[in-house]
Amino acid sequence: MEITPIATFHSPFKEKFGIPRQSGIVSALEGTIVFLPEFRNPDSLRGIDEFDYLWLIWEFSANRHAATSATVRPPRLGGNTRIGVFATRSPYRHNALGLSAVRLIRVELTTQQGPVIHVAGADLMDGTPIYDIKPYVAYADSHPEARSGFVDSNDWQQLDVNIPDEVAQQFLPKQLDALRQTLALDPRPHYHDDPTKVYGMRFAGHDIHFTVDGNTLKVIDK
Repeated sequence: MEITPIATFHSPFKEKFGIPRQSGIVSALEGTIVFLPEFRNPDSLRGIDEFDYLWLIWEFSANRHAATSATVRPPRLGGNTRIGVFATRSPYRHNALGLSAVRLIRVELTTQQGPVIHVAGADLMDGTPIYDIKPYVAYADSHPEARSGFVDSNDWQQLDVNIPDEVAQQFLPKQLDALRQTLALDPRPHYHDDPTKVYGMRFAGHDIHFTVDGNTLKVIDK
C-alpha cells in the first residue's frame, strides 16, 4: 500500500524541541490543517463540525534516521530505561506514523487555501504531513478505566514557569497561555539536570531561552 499526504499541519513550532510529547496535554496550543490542492473539496468535510475531536494520522517527518531498534527510552521513565517500541509512543518507529487526538475549534470551508480546519491540543511540528483525518467517537474511542502501563506509575511533575513581562508582551494572550503550558511540561531531555545550562526553542516566530533550577523554569531575555 502506498499512502500520500492529504494536508499539511501549521503550528507555532518550527522545530521538534519543545513540542508537547502527547496530544491534548497543552490545551491552549492551536494549529491549522491546510489541505493539498487535490483534496480541497469542501464536500469531504461535510458533517465534520458535528464532532468535538478528531484523530490525525501523520508522519514524523523530522526524523533524521530510520528506526532500527526494538527498544526505546521513554522520557516518562527518565530517558534511561529501555522498553519495547510497541509499548511506547516513541517517534522512532519502523513506520514513522503518529496518531493524535485534537479538539476541533472550527472549520472554514472557503478560504484562499481551500477548506481549513482549526484545532487545539496538537503535538505536531509546523509543516507536518497529514495522511488521514477521522472523527473521534466517544463510545468507541474512550476507555477511562483502561490501564496505561508505565505511565500510570510515573507521574509527570510540572514545573513552575516564570516569564518576565518583557517577553510575555511579545505574545497574544492565547499564545502566551500555550507557551506557559508547554514550558511547564519541561521540554528538556529528562536526563539533563544542569541549572546553569540555557536551553532555546522557537515558538510563534520568537526565540525562547530558559533555564531550569529544581522545579522552576525561568525564561530569560537574550
